Amino acid sequence: MVVVSADPARVATARQLLAHLGVTLADLQAEPGPGLPTLAEYLPQVVAAAGSSTRRTYGTYWHRMAAAWGARPLDAVAASDIEAMQREIAATARSRRNSRSGRHAGEHVIAAARAIYNRAIADGLIDPAASPAHRVVKPRRLPKQVVGSYVRNSPGLMRVPT
Repeated sequence: MVVVSADPARVATARQLLAHLGVTLADLQAEPGPGLPTLAEYLPQVVAAAGSSTRRTYGTYWHRMAAAWGARPLDAVAASDIEAMQREIAATARSRRNSRSGRHAGEHVIAAARAIYNRAIADGLIDPAASPAHRVVKPRRLPKQVVGSYVRNSPGLMRVPT
């Protein structure tokens, strides 16, 4: 077996770079830490920290996220995954008389994902810039619907002057 020694100039450059980064040889040889929890492992903490109305509003979306991405670490969920789920849920939302074509269900998907990542940021698990949920743009709210001579979504269904 032939052993080739490294170029001393390259070794010196590598040592300077490691020193600049604050990394030692022991850091490089150490075993990596446990890493981030999976979504399924972390979600019970999010649910426990959430209020009752938050659990009621986002619970179904959290269950769907756990079913779709439960085995993935928190940093392995991409913004495009959240957008795809938003579109899927908006497309399959129940159509009611006051329906907005699933627009609000899509908003809730993004808000539910943001609740997970806000908790992960608060717990120091991820950096705020690393949150995929915060990179997804929420759809803008549509103007209120006028049905007959009444405005929906207003207290007491105020009559609109005609």
